[in-house]
Amino acid sequence: MKKSFLLILPLAAMIAVTGCNSTSVFRNFTFGDNGVSRPNEFPVLRATGYASISRQPGATAELKQVKAMRASKIEAYRELSEQVNGIYIEANSNLNANNVEVGSSVKSEVEGYVHGARVIRQYAMGDIYATELELDTRLIYDLYDIRGAL
Repeated sequence: MKKSFLLILPLAAMIAVTGCNSTSVFRNFTFGDNGVSRPNEFPVLRATGYASISRQPGATAELKQVKAMRASKIEAYRELSEQVNGIYIEANSNLNANNVEVGSSVKSEVEGYVHGARVIRQYAMGDIYATELELDTRLIYDLYDIRGAL
């Protein structure tokens, strides 16, 4: 299963960047008995995470800022993981006997690995701390190619 996941990862990254237009995605790949061949284009994925500084726990302003830095970085990785691995959405609506909506909920879940991402910028904007990440899909392809996973 792990090998099939590694074979699909570059494809998932391409689909995440190009959206639902499958024609342009599959034009870059040729599939064979040996897995996925080298695509023609390697998109660069970008994600930004945000965190409130004042809402972080901590005794000092400096400690709150450090925690906001970490929280914004984790949020940026979550955003990047959504692009690479996808996101699971579960939505529920509750209806009464007259078919009138009396409640609803939406739950999202992200799970996966992000390899090779790098922090581009980290900065404060008032009470918000932001972290920008970048992931070059060429690096992912090359990492798996070196390991012999493609």
